[in-house]
Amino acid sequence: MSQLEPTHKMKYVNLGKSGLKVSQLILGLMTYGSGQEWMIGDHDEGIRQMKYAYDQGINTFDTANVYSAGESEIILGKFLKQHKIPRESRIFASVKGSLERLGVDYIDVLQCHRFDYETPIGETMQALHDVVQAGLVRYIGMSSCWAWQFQLMQQYAVQNRLTPFISMQNQHSALYREEEREMMPMLKHFGVGVIPWGPLGAGLLCRPVDGSQATKRGQSQTNDGRGKLPSDQAVIKAVEAVAKRKGVSMAEVAVAWSLQSEWVTAPIVGVRSTERLDELIKGLDVELTKEDMEEIGKGYVPVPIRGHT
Repeated sequence: MSQLEPTHKMKYVNLGKSGLKVSQLILGLMTYGSGQEWMIGDHDEGIRQMKYAYDQGINTFDTANVYSAGESEIILGKFLKQHKIPRESRIFASVKGSLERLGVDYIDVLQCHRFDYETPIGETMQALHDVVQAGLVRYIGMSSCWAWQFQLMQQYAVQNRLTPFISMQNQHSALYREEEREMMPMLKHFGVGVIPWGPLGAGLLCRPVDGSQATKRGQSQTNDGRGKLPSDQAVIKAVEAVAKRKGVSMAEVAVAWSLQSEWVTAPIVGVRSTERLDELIKGLDVELTKEDMEEIGKGYVPVPIRGHT
């Protein structure tokens, strides 16, 4: 199929209570750059994949200055310039110096990468408000942190008439649901959109528990024991069973589960090929029944907090 013929009619959703519309699937750019065996170091290939994603309707890209020391941003900047992508395309960036690397005048959403323990909350929120007022950033968001930290930051902004967060980028998947205890209900209360990272569970939700289809990146990320707990394997087997019943891939089910949970606005996914991206896009059309969701969820048990401890 031609790259100019979308395989899926992409849907667009508002991020929280803001007027910012994003594609229902967000392309994460952590794999674009160098330094690791599983990364895409060829800039031309990275640009080709971004163009393919754009042609499929994805208008939202997640990058950061910590991704290959800014190289991910440089590749995205080249893509935007080379293909003259209109600025309606949404760029999520939590960076210093991103404007220069991206070659743009403003950032749509500035995501704070983690909570800053060294700086008073008031100073942080005032600084974020200042960059919005300066026209360098349109909206601000937060990434993985404790619920009490987010509440203090958001409440400070509201009470002092500063710019509040419109988005939260936290870890969430069928294998990691700890955010549902306190963070997700609070985000719903504030009207904050959820754009989770890791919806595929480091690839564990995309392959059988025997690991026979593990990628190099997946192998490196699961050496910490993830996926080896009986409860993890129960969830993975349930995803596999649902996928077989519906005649789709496990990855498609993992994407569908994320979107059909009550909390998620648009999950962030990372790929190394356009074929893989096509597979994940197909997940947008997979309909899971209440019974399917319950089957996948019943094996889950609490796990230690990850991502920001």
